[in-house]
Amino acid sequence: MAQKKKPTQKLAAENRKARHEYYIEDTFEAGVMLKGSEVKSLRAGQANIAESYASSENNELWLINAYIPEYDKAIRFGHEERRPRKLLLHRREIDRLANAVSREGMTVIPLKMYFTDKGRAKLELGLAKGKKLHDKRQTDRERDWNRDKQRLMKRSLE
Repeated sequence: MAQKKKPTQKLAAENRKARHEYYIEDTFEAGVMLKGSEVKSLRAGQANIAESYASSENNELWLINAYIPEYDKAIRFGHEERRPRKLLLHRREIDRLANAVSREGMTVIPLKMYFTDKGRAKLELGLAKGKKLHDKRQTDRERDWNRDKQRLMKRSLE
């Protein structure tokens, strides 16, 4: 029997601050409705999702404040750089996210935007709860300690 190929992802944008600023409770994969010029800009790797978030309006989920710059060669049929973009999820997932935001005070933030093997743009969303300042410091301490521990282990093996 033939082995399945591991799916590859071409990363278009990543929100690196998200794991520092929030506790990520759960993750979801959503499709994104894009225009042609937006896809071209994403493939060039020029997008920024660091300050964006997802909002539920009229039983739909929208990506707000994501920056996808205009594509230079799409002069006439360009797009707005920070327009709201519709996210494609199952109804159950949208309802779950909307309930978590309204009842539990959580936030839906984009973690990374990528292209699948089939060339479709996907967005990994995280259901998150904000960290306090002391939690961020504790996370930094743990990361530094793990880094130092790895160095010590490496030196002891040499």
